[in-house]
Amino acid sequence: MTQEQEDPRYQIRVDVESRFIPEQSEPDEGRHVFAYTVTIHNEGSEAAQLLDRHWIITDADGQTQEVQGEGVVGEQPRLEPGQSYQYTSGTVLRTAVGSMHGTYGMVADDGHRFNASIAPFSLQVPGKLH
Repeated sequence: MTQEQEDPRYQIRVDVESRFIPEQSEPDEGRHVFAYTVTIHNEGSEAAQLLDRHWIITDADGQTQEVQGEGVVGEQPRLEPGQSYQYTSGTVLRTAVGSMHGTYGMVADDGHRFNASIAPFSLQVPGKLH
């Protein structure tokens, strides 16, 4: 854990649930579509705004894709202490199994910039675990 993550003013918890979307997937074509729902919780004592995202997406073949950009789903939510924000997005993998992890770039109302970690989570077609 970094020093700033231990500071009780800047505590952001990120929970993620993923699911396979069979109706949008074409496994024979190497297209596996996954949706993931992210809930961002401000557990700190300072309000903070999400500025940007950095995802690292890895498929079962070890191929890695990085995605960086402003906000999430076109928004840059600001969370008061105790507030949560939820959104759903998606990604496409060539393989039936993969994972994602990353960070959200945040800025607190006091001007302090910090990263909120997104722990690795799996993307997998049901029944396809190795």
